[in-house]
Amino acid sequence: MEALPPRAVFVTRPSEYEHLIARHATRDQVRFFLEQRGHTLAEVEARHALQESAIAAAHAALPGEWRYADVRREDLDRFLFTPEDLVVAVGQDGLVPNVAKYLSGQKVIGINTDPGRNDGVLVRFTVNHLDGLFERAWHADAQIEARTMAEAKLDSGDRLVALNELFIGHRSHQSARYFIADDGRGEEQSSSGLIVATGTGATGWARSIMLATGADLQLAPTQTALGWFVRELFPSVATGTSMRRGVLTNDTLRITSHMNDGGVVFADGMEADFLQFGWGRKLEVGVASEKLNLVTA
Repeated sequence: MEALPPRAVFVTRPSEYEHLIARHATRDQVRFFLEQRGHTLAEVEARHALQESAIAAAHAALPGEWRYADVRREDLDRFLFTPEDLVVAVGQDGLVPNVAKYLSGQKVIGINTDPGRNDGVLVRFTVNHLDGLFERAWHADAQIEARTMAEAKLDSGDRLVALNELFIGHRSHQSARYFIADDGRGEEQSSSGLIVATGTGATGWARSIMLATGADLQLAPTQTALGWFVRELFPSVATGTSMRRGVLTNDTLRITSHMNDGGVVFADGMEADFLQFGWGRKLEVGVASEKLNLVTA
């Protein structure tokens, strides 16, 4: 039986313009909404055009015999990836973490649709770099960066993985109560929740925490290690504040929920995709077995 040709899976998210049309129904209504707030329709349409142009260019750069599929970010949890897929995230850096947790070793190419606005940390390529890129990645001629991911696993067996960070706390970000244990230490705590970050995530949410607290945990994206940070610890007669941050390598961070309602674990800022973390549930957090295979050159 002849093998199927390779398949590229193009992952996108709706543009600002598409969001606004979905909310306001017509272009004129979108124009009115934006002008009332000091913006113009032209700037939003220009960014939409850049995205559409990049998607079209990515499609056109595909070798003629290849298959392809288009999937929106909101449909990722229902899309069936195959081990042979080449995944192409077309948009902003945040698209790569969004898709990473649904993969199992597939190579990922990030295409930056708007280099003037997007940093391009994970979406490394522009439409000017597409010539031969897909074939090089498929035939292992491209450079691959195996980025570390984090795993949160409940005592029920349910798990989440993250490329940037995991949040453990209350869904409304109010005070969370739990018992935390790491490296032979343990403490009852009340806080605004915990962040467990990879080296990739150390440039995002975790970086803002480090800047605010004076912490300095150096983590490289490919380093088999995670940094954890407790947000806004509250001292009381029943809760302590001595365990504020740490680094996980081969060990795990163990957390027991003391939240009667609203305890959650979510990954990479996707609050709609979460694990329930109610009273008495036990959670282990550590380095995931999965890696993100990011094409870098």
